[in-house]
Amino acid sequence: MAEQALDSVEVYVELGQKLAFAGALDWPGWTRSGRGEAAALQALCAYGPRYGRVLGAAGIDFRAPANVSELAVSERLEGNASTDFGAPAIAPSGDAWPVDAAELRRLQNILMACCQAFDRAVEAARAKELRKGPRGGGRELAAIVRHVLGADAAYLNRIGWKDKPGEDEDAGAELGRIREVMLEALAAAARAELPARGPRGGARWTPRYFARRVAWHMLDHAWEIEDRAA
Repeated sequence: MAEQALDSVEVYVELGQKLAFAGALDWPGWTRSGRGEAAALQALCAYGPRYGRVLGAAGIDFRAPANVSELAVSERLEGNASTDFGAPAIAPSGDAWPVDAAELRRLQNILMACCQAFDRAVEAARAKELRKGPRGGGRELAAIVRHVLGADAAYLNRIGWKDKPGEDEDAGAELGRIREVMLEALAAAARAELPARGPRGGARWTPRYFARRVAWHMLDHAWEIEDRAA
């Protein structure tokens, strides 16, 4: 893969009433939030090196921007209640673009890099107690893993893939299984083999947005685990 040129990194901003998200259009998973556009862009830039380490561990070339001036906002989207709750919810217009074979491989590689980062965080935290938040909040490690599994199943439904949960109750085994399913679903969606609309007429997620949301969710919790276990 060619190394990213950094005259500017194209990003979009999703603006809610309380929170904003900034995301790099070409880099699924590199999405951060803040209280307003400026804070979200600053957070995105600050997490660039951390995101780069995730990709670097999988052999994917990436260079983080040196400062916020290297981020170019190409689109601003109106957020909703989910945005303010703390999850990106609106797809940038570029996520509707077709996905060819080369781009599919790239998206799959980035998605798996984010999944592997989550695995490493979980494994490193197994013998540790995760710090609670200022009011005693925060899931335990096993609950985070189960939450991620539940979200993965919901995300597969949003792309139009019908998944049958595995019979193995081991969370690690189920994570491995569902990731293979996600790669298969992403490939099927890229080949336009899945319906673009659900049975009630609602729009399904596009392949690019599916990769973006899954990768963001994996890294959001991977970094949460890392920070709370440190």
